[in-house]
Amino acid sequence: MTQQFPPAELSEPELAGVRNFRDVGGLPTVDGRRVRPGRLFRSGHLAHATASDAAFLSSLGLHTVFDFRNAADQRLEGPDVELPGVRNVNLPLTDPADGAEFWKMVRDGDLDQLRSILSGGRGADRMAVAYRTIIKERTAEHSKVLHALAEDSVPALMHCAAGKDRAGLSIAVTLLAVGVERDAIEADYLESNVKHRRYKVHRSDSSPNAMSPEVMELLDPLFDARAEYLAAAYETIEETWGDVDTYLSTGLKVSAETRERLRERLLD
Repeated sequence: MTQQFPPAELSEPELAGVRNFRDVGGLPTVDGRRVRPGRLFRSGHLAHATASDAAFLSSLGLHTVFDFRNAADQRLEGPDVELPGVRNVNLPLTDPADGAEFWKMVRDGDLDQLRSILSGGRGADRMAVAYRTIIKERTAEHSKVLHALAEDSVPALMHCAAGKDRAGLSIAVTLLAVGVERDAIEADYLESNVKHRRYKVHRSDSSPNAMSPEVMELLDPLFDARAEYLAAAYETIEETWGDVDTYLSTGLKVSAETRERLRERLLD
């Protein structure tokens, strides 16, 4: 029987300057519980939030916003708007210099260079490698997130630039920790493909090729949420730690007691 998940429109308001926002409430766990609505949210960056967006976000009763962008992202997009009384925790999941030259090529639409690094499946390979690297090398950051959620940081909003990759992985790790079904985690992750949610890349006005169909096709793997990327993350967990429980206990130093507190805070 196909598992039914809450329709996105029930948990997604119209936000003018924040893309890819949603409440992950309602997702089912393997033991028959569900993520409690109003406890865990995800989105793209908040730098362009309008006054009405900020008012809506403030109405959620957020304790903490986790911003997984790096310094290069923040220079490009700007800092998050300030939400009164909400703690902002910046935990970059990539190094500030990582990919800076690459993203300059993207903004400039350098067709020859983009072909050389993205054509023939190389774009999708790049994304899978990035997911594997974050899972394997950013255990300290994910540990901090889970411990913070278990202690006092709920309700929480997690975001990066597009709200798809770094935030998507952090949401997935959190959902794994409380026992959400993998099919449900994947279904939520793939919601980032809806057209109005997708990230809009900044373009250089001087580039004649920046918006050409070929460039957009080359860039598709970077702006897609693909099941194969999430699968690469799961494979890395299994190859490195054997299973999710060992990843959480050994890799992220999350005890059984901490996982139980997470369940108490996030599940119905």
